[in-house]
Amino acid sequence: MEFLSEIWSYMRTRKKFWLLPILLFLGIFGGLIVLTQGTAVAPFIYTLF
Repeated sequence: MEFLSEIWSYMRTRKKFWLLPILLFLGIFGGLIVLTQGTAVAPFIYTLF
């Protein structure tokens, strides 16, 4: 959790709030790939890319 608080303080002090949607997007897709690896949903995810 310290990592997330450091990222948040960096974005707040440097006014880099445009990084937040990018990090959320990467986190969601990273979690999606990890959770669906080896399941029947995997072929449908590959069509997104």
